[in-house]
Amino acid sequence: MIDTLLMPLQFPFMQNAFLIGMIVAVPTGLLSCFLVLKGWALMGDAISHAILPGVVLAYILGVPLILGAFLAGMTTALATGYLAENSRVKQDTVMGVVFSGMFGLGIVLYTSIHTNVHLDHILFGNMLGVGPGDLWTAGLIALAVSGVLLLKWRDLLLHAFDPAQARASGLRVGLLHYGLLTVLSLTIVATLSATGLILAVALLIAPGAIAFLLTRSFGRMMALSVAVCMLSMLGGSYASFWLDSSPAATVVLVLTAIFLAAFLWRNLSTRRASRRVDAT
Repeated sequence: MIDTLLMPLQFPFMQNAFLIGMIVAVPTGLLSCFLVLKGWALMGDAISHAILPGVVLAYILGVPLILGAFLAGMTTALATGYLAENSRVKQDTVMGVVFSGMFGLGIVLYTSIHTNVHLDHILFGNMLGVGPGDLWTAGLIALAVSGVLLLKWRDLLLHAFDPAQARASGLRVGLLHYGLLTVLSLTIVATLSATGLILAVALLIAPGAIAFLLTRSFGRMMALSVAVCMLSMLGGSYASFWLDSSPAATVVLVLTAIFLAAFLWRNLSTRRASRRVDAT
């Protein structure tokens, strides 16, 4: 029985899948807390889709794919901010236009070249094909991103709740804003080989949303978000082995199930508390 349960660990490709899952769970879990509080869910979605042309151009030029992905992500973030500040269109509308345009450009570029690189691996990840290079890249980015978020979480939290108060307190609001965008782009690059472009937004939003429903302390929210993300990565990868399904998609389904459970539990707890107050 034990041998059967541990069977996935006997395969190197599953070991790497578990490793990449644990690595990216930390930065995505931490970052998702700030994105949820700032209401930047669409920003994460926009950047994750918009890095496709950067990946394709990097392949054409023969440079590392992560470099093209990062530059495309930052270009999208900066372009969105500039257009939102210099037009009457709201930021969420601008993001929708920019990321759909960038994604369309990436598809056109990809279909115009002849390559053995599978688009499915870029869009949906390739956890079962992760190699040592992917692990090192994700690990270094995860270490840098997690370090920045843990060192500056108080400043970022104040900026998320009240940018005006953050500016009055002497914080460099512009640096925090663009620093968070940089961290977001780097994190998406780190998840590229794990969940791909399309499913990365689930890791950037769902863990923080789940933790937000279950706790009121931001410190606990960050810890719980990382724990939920890691549990989902490991559980989804393990389940995908037996279901013969896509690991990244299975991880997203696990996150969705946990979110629905947290939502129902929170609603039931609120109703019980209301009934107790009415009874007294």
